[in-house]
Amino acid sequence: MYKSDIIIVGSGVIGSSIAYNLLNDGYTGEIVVFEKDSLNEFSSTSRSAGGIRQLFTTTINIQISRYSLQKYKTFPTDMAIRGEKAEIDFKQRGYLFLAKAENTETLQRQCALQRHFGVPSDFLSPYELKTLIPELTISDLIGGLYCSEDGYLDPYSVMQGYIKKAKQLGASYVYKEVDSILKENHRVTGVRLATGDIYKAPIVINCAGPWAATLSAKLDLPLPIIPLKRQIIQFDTAEPLSNELPLTVDPTGVYFRHEGKQIITGYSEKVEPGIDFSWKRSFFLDQLWPILAERMSHFEQAKIISGWAGMYSFNSMDQNAIIGEHPQLKGYFTACGFSGHGMQQAPAIGKGISELIRLGQYETLDLRPLRFERFKEKDLVIEGAVV
Repeated sequence: MYKSDIIIVGSGVIGSSIAYNLLNDGYTGEIVVFEKDSLNEFSSTSRSAGGIRQLFTTTINIQISRYSLQKYKTFPTDMAIRGEKAEIDFKQRGYLFLAKAENTETLQRQCALQRHFGVPSDFLSPYELKTLIPELTISDLIGGLYCSEDGYLDPYSVMQGYIKKAKQLGASYVYKEVDSILKENHRVTGVRLATGDIYKAPIVINCAGPWAATLSAKLDLPLPIIPLKRQIIQFDTAEPLSNELPLTVDPTGVYFRHEGKQIITGYSEKVEPGIDFSWKRSFFLDQLWPILAERMSHFEQAKIISGWAGMYSFNSMDQNAIIGEHPQLKGYFTACGFSGHGMQQAPAIGKGISELIRLGQYETLDLRPLRFERFKEKDLVIEGAVV
């Protein structure tokens, strides 16, 4: 039997941000992070599109993204080890939601709310859209919601930056699978590994992404999270575009951005819940390409370079994260259910959980709107801008 002060299940960007923030904020206890995938090959982090945006519709998500964006701007220096910066290839090329007549009013309202919280978002005219992306077809567009501060980065590098810094600060990473979380008398007591080994700790944080609900269900504490496959396709065009693209979201929900000299694209297709990392060329040919070619003439000639699939930890209640200590089990914390927003929210979530554990309350950002209790209280956080 082994003992520690805090156990974190899952070493992706959320779990490792929490480990880093705790230690960086002065926590002196022993932290052990468990990860069943030693290469993080199948983590949601490393398979995400890497978008960073403040263009949300709820106060809490705007505040989280505002904080996290500032942290990503200084990430290379903050996570430097022995003078070597943790480069994450953060391209602040903007984030853009294209608007047709039916969604223009909604996006304009969102713009006003975002600006209230200091986000420099703008509703662009069709002419301004053409200045930004000369090849864009605008005949059916009224404009677009745009934020020049936003952009995209390399998710795997962010995760590795957090992991390396957390290790340097004293976190232990154990690459073994957690089979179950243990409890006794309404308190968490540790975890049992798939090997049968038991690790004791008075605090366990469930950051297991698409596997979080399965772990919690074994405690008879169900979470409304289901794993949904999300495919991303990388392709090349015959002719290069005039400008580097913002991460652009078509009114259909299809998004695209540059990845080096090539383009990556995806869409939240309707799929059955389940863990599935397969991808198909037909997804691009049948569902994405017709929309892309209509929106950008340069996309009419496209060559698929590669593809991959990752998992959304989809919160089926309100598509937002579930953060904090579970009301029915002392010492059991969750940071899961991000529904595709984990990458861009990781800095703020790590800081918040660090404060909640060390101080007993949130200080930097009030994350209470994302508490588990909101489901029973019917106080859902309904986010209108889910990609």
